[in-house]
Amino acid sequence: MKKIIATVGPSLLYKTPLKVVHDERNIYRINGAHGSIDDIENYIKEIKDQVPTAKILMDLPGNKVRTANFEKGYIDIKENEEFTLSFDQMNYTQFFKHIKVGDIVWANDSIFEFEVKNINKQMQEITFLSHSTGKLLNNKGMHIRGIHKDIPFLFEKDQGLISLANKYSLDYVGLSFVRDEKDIKQAKELIKDSKIIAKVETKAAVDNLNNILDEVEYILIDRGDLSTEVGLIKIPYYQNYIVEKAVFKGTKVFLATQFLKSMEYNPIATFPEIIDMYNTLKSGIYGIQMSEETAVGKYPKNCLDTIMSIMEDIKEERL
Repeated sequence: MKKIIATVGPSLLYKTPLKVVHDERNIYRINGAHGSIDDIENYIKEIKDQVPTAKILMDLPGNKVRTANFEKGYIDIKENEEFTLSFDQMNYTQFFKHIKVGDIVWANDSIFEFEVKNINKQMQEITFLSHSTGKLLNNKGMHIRGIHKDIPFLFEKDQGLISLANKYSLDYVGLSFVRDEKDIKQAKELIKDSKIIAKVETKAAVDNLNNILDEVEYILIDRGDLSTEVGLIKIPYYQNYIVEKAVFKGTKVFLATQFLKSMEYNPIATFPEIIDMYNTLKSGIYGIQMSEETAVGKYPKNCLDTIMSIMEDIKEERL
């Protein structure tokens, strides 16, 4: 029976109660990147209050460098114009130690591209040249290829969230930005009862895939973050490669990122989304993850109903 990881948030859980969508195939994901430790503990309590038997995934934010502390919640950026971020406008204030002038930053799942123009240690700020136009929001990733190996695997917040997972005996903990089996072993020393889902979203994880698969029962391919390392065009190749190797070794695979992106704002999926979902669910994977579609989208129930319908049709094909 394939599973659906549904991310909770303002939409699913509050505007749309879990009882409206609950199914034994659902795993309810808490994105640890959003909110304080207290906020996230309240999410756990609310899920358990609405559906006491719910399966819960605590998804650690991991060592992803993210924007933070924007007073208005965002800053406006414009193509060919410079902007400056202070060191404390990122969740990892030591980010400046790992970068140099000329580095290219991919932000918000590669939607935005910036170039590092100046690092002022005295003023504690970094100046970027934007190659994109839009709003850079709080809590969006700031990724530079090749520096991840030098950043600690677990940030302080990750450790606090692991303690919460242990306190409430949550079903799953998602390890973000795994690089090799040593990262998983480090997390295992802290995690008590939860099953580990190792997220494959770095090039290092792909390079060390065999050793990672030896350590865990579940992996999740986050296509958005992986694209910042390998490039968007190469995602189909990497996805197929990882899925085939994991299925061969008997590891259960989840896939994530923008399966029903249009349904954040529309009640019906597009033709390409339905076709991709159908092909994905028939590819040997164990399940898929809904992120913004359910957490903040307008139609979380429609999204989950759409996936269930496709799953049922596929099941009938096999009879």
